[in-house]
Amino acid sequence: MPRFFISAAHKSSGKTVVSTGLAAALSQSQDVRSFKKGPDYIDPMWLGAASGSPCYNLDFNTMPEAELLALYTSRARGDIALIEANKGLYDGVALDGSDSNAALAKLLKSPVVLVIDTVGTTRGIAPLLVGYQAFDPDVNIAGVILNKVGGPRHEAKLRAAVEAYTDIPVIGAIGKHAELEIGERHLGLTTPEETGAFKAMIARIGEIVGESVDIEALRRIATTAPELVAPKPPCIEAGPAVKIAIARDTAFGFYYADDLDALEAAGAKLVFFNAITDARLPDADGLFIGGGFPETQMQKLEANRALRADIKAKIEAGLPTYAECGGLMYLCETLSWHGETRQMVGAVAGDAVMNARPQGRGYTRMKALGGMWEAGTEVLAHEFHYARVDNLPDNTKFAYEVLRGHGMDGKNDGVMAHNMLAGFCHLRHSNATPWAAKFVDFVRRKA
Repeated sequence: MPRFFISAAHKSSGKTVVSTGLAAALSQSQDVRSFKKGPDYIDPMWLGAASGSPCYNLDFNTMPEAELLALYTSRARGDIALIEANKGLYDGVALDGSDSNAALAKLLKSPVVLVIDTVGTTRGIAPLLVGYQAFDPDVNIAGVILNKVGGPRHEAKLRAAVEAYTDIPVIGAIGKHAELEIGERHLGLTTPEETGAFKAMIARIGEIVGESVDIEALRRIATTAPELVAPKPPCIEAGPAVKIAIARDTAFGFYYADDLDALEAAGAKLVFFNAITDARLPDADGLFIGGGFPETQMQKLEANRALRADIKAKIEAGLPTYAECGGLMYLCETLSWHGETRQMVGAVAGDAVMNARPQGRGYTRMKALGGMWEAGTEVLAHEFHYARVDNLPDNTKFAYEVLRGHGMDGKNDGVMAHNMLAGFCHLRHSNATPWAAKFVDFVRRKA
């Protein structure tokens, strides 16, 4: 299907807002499918809301190339696909660029459209673009969108420089708009639900970007993408059905779309609940609480005493439970932030404390220690948390030894108690780490 890859020269260039606007503009007349490179929960929320369909993450750290290609081709079933990079086009962990955005664009044989932050730049845009083309000639840089343009005079100078020194067409120029500023916080962009009238906001972003970019030129670029050979996606065998309750609200919303697909493929019926407003868990055989921002909602979470008591009682009675990061914090005894402490569920015998600086950030590698259900023998995951957990008992049992990263204490992650596993690292379902299928099987065995 037609596709294009949105990237930039560096992070904070405005590419997520531009990508959201393009998805919204294109979705007015086409079935848009969106993808995000790397580990990220928040950007996909915006892209998914703008396109009207789930956004899927493509991450070299958790999947080999063949599996990434299979994931992409199995989900790219609409009229046009938008793939958004993370950071800059050539950025990645590996020095050789094998996990970079450019590497993903080449794997997907996708033309690249660069979003360039033009603040403070005129003629200097030309050597930047020439250098990006020369650095890897196999990357097809097919267009450029000028972002944060200062006005008509600034735009004219930028266009003239690009036209004089490169063969890359300028397909859009977006001026500075207050309506294109999405608030940021310690973990990145705010989530759509937190902006209030986010649907109207996304529609307005789509209008501004759609009026500033030559959408037809973008469509023509997308149609130049050659056909991809689609590997067969991995098969998940479904057993007898079970119900898994999943927290999804303004406190918890960090879930990978393909992980939810994998849970369903393994035989789970997903039943969503609101940890702020629901008084009891829905009838379910298992519980999954993902990451999010419980610290920003901790007063409301504490106020919902009925649900906290219900969750604790059911976990202690043996309800199979899995929690990641924000979910772990919610299951602790207390949560402290900005000098304020609130009561949480109390299923984890420790106290979550928010810090001013990240406690764990980046890709992780863990070794399973056994004792409950394992996501895999050696688990590739990621973490990004400002919280730590204090006052864990000395006899705390952990599911994983951390080989790379921080986890709970720099050595371990995944607190185990009753039938609960709760840790800071975010898992990703893959052939090597089939956590969703293993958790569903665990739920089924304990039901």
